[in-house]
Amino acid sequence: MNEKGLQKDLVIEVVRIGQRVVRDDRVTTHVALVSRSFGAEKIFMTEVNPEIKETLEKINNTWGGNFIVEFIDNWKSIVKNKKKDGFKIIHLSMYGEKINDVQEQLRTEEKILVVVGAEKVPREIYELADYNVGVGNQPHSEISALAILLDRIQNGEQFEKIFPDAKRKIIPTKNGKNVEVNETRD
Repeated sequence: MNEKGLQKDLVIEVVRIGQRVVRDDRVTTHVALVSRSFGAEKIFMTEVNPEIKETLEKINNTWGGNFIVEFIDNWKSIVKNKKKDGFKIIHLSMYGEKINDVQEQLRTEEKILVVVGAEKVPREIYELADYNVGVGNQPHSEISALAILLDRIQNGEQFEKIFPDAKRKIIPTKNGKNVEVNETRD
């Protein structure tokens, strides 16, 4: 196991392209929350409400970790630069290859940038992506698709991750709630 409590070294980052103003604040926040809790280290966002970054910083402060939210103007330069740095680009799309058919190959990748669209994504992303992956073939939430993709890639190992400097930590229990509070961090 590595220092993160995971069996293999894997770098996962996410880029959120676009946002339908006002209506997508909650969805984009949840894309970031899923990214963080399912093993990504960073999310790049275009066209977002700055309060989303503040929310994630509060989550890091309370629940630990150092997940990064970075606002960007140009998703294309991020994708191209990450590709040059050896990242494999995975575009989540209902129209992509079935996740069941590509999940084994995805598990072999070491550096991943997941592209999560909001509204209609530019055609160019389909061409820049190393993988266009579909989670199901019916309309669904990009939040659920991201969670399923990240879980399939990591075989559930992301749930063993230790978030450093947490003020609060959930202790799994069969009944009720059990939250450990680190008094030295409050």
